[in-house]
Amino acid sequence: MNMRLLGRSGLAVSELCLGTMTFGNTTSEADSIRMIHRFLDKGGNFLDTANVYVDGRSEEIVGKAIQDRRSEVVLATKVRMKTSDDVNGAGLSRKHILDGVHDSLRRLNTDYIDLYQVHTWDHATPIEETLRTLDDLVTSGKVRYIGCSNFFAWQLMKSLAVSEKNQYVRFVSIQPQYSLVSREMDREMISLCLEENVGIIPWAPVGGGFLTGRYTREEPTSGRLTAKAGESSWELRATDKNFAILDLVRNAADELGRTPAQISLNWLLQREGITSPIFGASTLEQFEDNMGAIGWTMPEAIWDKLNEASKLPSEYPNRFIAKFRRPI
Repeated sequence: MNMRLLGRSGLAVSELCLGTMTFGNTTSEADSIRMIHRFLDKGGNFLDTANVYVDGRSEEIVGKAIQDRRSEVVLATKVRMKTSDDVNGAGLSRKHILDGVHDSLRRLNTDYIDLYQVHTWDHATPIEETLRTLDDLVTSGKVRYIGCSNFFAWQLMKSLAVSEKNQYVRFVSIQPQYSLVSREMDREMISLCLEENVGIIPWAPVGGGFLTGRYTREEPTSGRLTAKAGESSWELRATDKNFAILDLVRNAADELGRTPAQISLNWLLQREGITSPIFGASTLEQFEDNMGAIGWTMPEAIWDKLNEASKLPSEYPNRFIAKFRRPI
C-alpha cells in the first residue's frame, strides 16, 4: 500500500481509506473487526468514521478493533450532525464540539483522534468560534489534525483565511463526494485544494454502488440505490450520462481483467489532488474487491477515455478563463 502526505501536514496516510459507515448495521461486528484487521495487515492505516454512523455504534466497533493496534492507525471521525433532541444537540458551536469529542473519545476507547472533521458547514455558528474550539482541542492533545467535509469552496477558503489571520490550526483535508459520476468538485474545489495544498479524501468513490456494475438500466429491486432519498438514490444515479460512463467502466474492466469497482477506484487514485478515496464494504467479498484497486496503473488511453466521458460540461467562468491562460 502506497502512502501519501495528507495536505500540507506531515501525516502519512494510506492511498485507500476504509470507511466504516455500515459497521454495526449491514456489516456485523465480527465482520467489521475482521475487515479492519485485514486492512491493517495489507498495509492500510487510514480509518474513517463519524459520531452519527449507526448512532455511534460504528465508533464503538472501530475502537474495539484497534484497541491493540492504536499506534498503527490514522483515525478520523466527525462532528456536526444531530446527536440529541436538545437545542444544542447539533451544529459546530463550542458546546456541541466539546460534547461531541468527549463522546467520540469514549466510544473509540482512545485518548486522541488523529483527524477530527466537521461534517458540514453550520450557518448558525461563526466559523471563528468553530476554529477556535478545534484549535483548543489540538493544543490539548485530544485532536491532532482537523479537516472538513461537504463544504463549498468559499467556505473552505474562508476557514483557511480565518485560521491564518488568528493563527489557529487549519484544515489539512476535505472530504467531498467525488467519483466518475459525481464531479461537481471540479468546478472550484479541486483547484482550490491544489492551490492551498489541502488533501482530498473522497466519499462515495464508486457512486454509492452504482459503479460496481451490479445495476442495469432497469430500476433495481434491491441494493442501496433502491433508496428514494440521498446522494446515492436511483433518481440521481440513473441518468443517460451515468450509464454511458458505466458502460465504459465495464469495458475497461473486461479489457484489463479487473472489476468495475477496481476501475472506478483506480481512476481516482491516478487523479491529481486526490489523497485517499474512502471505500466502504458491507461484506468481506466487497472489501477484497475494492482492495484490488491498488498495485497497478491504468493505461493512459483508458484513463483519458473515462475522464473525458465523465467531465463536467464546459461552463462559465472556466470556459472564459481558459481562453486567456498564459503558455508558461
